[in-house]
Amino acid sequence: MRVTFLGTGTSYGIPMIGCDCEVCRSFSSYNKRLRSSILVSYNGRNVLIDTTPDLRYQMLRCGERHIDAVLFTHFHADHLFGLDDVRIFNHIQKSSIPCYGNAQTVDVIQRAFDYIFNPDTPKGGGLPKLELYEMNGHIDLFGEQVVPIEVLHGSVPILGFKWDNFAYITDCSDMPDQAVEVLRGIDTLVLNGLRYRPHSTHFSIEQACTLITERIKPKRAYLTHISHDVDHDNIQVTLPDNVSLAYDELVLDI
Repeated sequence: MRVTFLGTGTSYGIPMIGCDCEVCRSFSSYNKRLRSSILVSYNGRNVLIDTTPDLRYQMLRCGERHIDAVLFTHFHADHLFGLDDVRIFNHIQKSSIPCYGNAQTVDVIQRAFDYIFNPDTPKGGGLPKLELYEMNGHIDLFGEQVVPIEVLHGSVPILGFKWDNFAYITDCSDMPDQAVEVLRGIDTLVLNGLRYRPHSTHFSIEQACTLITERIKPKRAYLTHISHDVDHDNIQVTLPDNVSLAYDELVLDI
C-alpha cells in the first residue's frame, strides 16, 4: 500500500490569502499546504479520501491519472467542493466512480451538486458520473476491507477510515472510546493536529500527541490538517519520537 499526501493544510490553505506571517511567507516547501486529502493506492487501484477545492492541481502534481473510488470524511467545503473535477477521470476511465460517505454527507452532495443527479441538466462539457453510497459499516474495496471510524468534528459526526494496518482521521475534536479501541496498536495512523492553541472543532497538536502516545499507541503517527501557526521545522523537533508532521507530497509505503 502506498499513501500520498495530496494536501495537509486547513480550509484556507497555506499560504493564506492576505496573511504576512512567517509561515505564509516561508519559502520552505514543508510550509506550503493545500487542503487536506490523501490518495491510498493498492492492488493497482487508487482510493481518494476527500475531493478538495485543490483537487485538479493535487492530481496533476502527483501524476496519477485514475481515481477508482472516493471516500468522504464529511461534507465541509474544504473536503468536498472539488467534486466536479472527478469528471475528467470518468472520461479517462470510461466508467463511473463509487463514492462513500455518511448519511449527512450523501445528503449534502445530492443537494449541493444537484445538477449531477438531475436528468434534465444540460450535459455541456460533461457531468461527473458517480455511484453514491451511504457507508454504514465496513466495505470490501478492491480486495481490502475498509472500516469507517466515527469521530466528532465539534458536534458533527464524521468519518475516518481504517485499512488493516493504516488509518486516516482528520478534523477530529473528540474520539469515542470505541474508535480508540479499533485503532489501538495500529502500524500507521494519520491524525489531525491543527496548532498548539486549543480549538473548538479540531484537536490541537498537544491533544493529538497525547491521544497518540497514551491511548492509541500506534507504531508511527503523522499529523495533518495543519494551520499557518505551525512552522514545520520548528515544531517537528518538539514532537514525540514516533510522531511526525505530514507535508504535501509525502509518500508512505505501508
